[in-house]
Amino acid sequence: MNIDHIGVITKSIENSINQWTKTFGYKQATKLVNNTRQKVNVVFMKKEGSIDIKLVEPSCETSPIYKFAMRGGGLHHLCFKSDKLDNAVDFLTDNNCLLISKPQPGEAFENENIAFLLSANNLNIELIDTDKRANKING
Repeated sequence: MNIDHIGVITKSIENSINQWTKTFGYKQATKLVNNTRQKVNVVFMKKEGSIDIKLVEPSCETSPIYKFAMRGGGLHHLCFKSDKLDNAVDFLTDNNCLLISKPQPGEAFENENIAFLLSANNLNIELIDTDKRANKING
């Protein structure tokens, strides 16, 4: 497994896009995706030679990340890409990671399955086995 991206929670994706663009030199790689299952809005940011950043904002007050975002947000998860999602879930659960969200379609990944686990030191891990990104921006 390799790190695919870092997930950052924000109150405002628009403000965060501006920050990541102006301050860190990233470019918006996808249009906004509304993830109805997780009640979040997502945008991917890219920078050549660097890891992708996934900006995540709650889409409503019942979003699981709403309170975190209202406290200022911040680092939320590391996403690891594996060759086979189910095998990676089994491996991590066999190694004392707690399955938080079983594999299910992720709108930000063109409905390819994603999963979330919690490892030691409260590290929130997202797992994927795809390179797909929904709503890519050409160029």
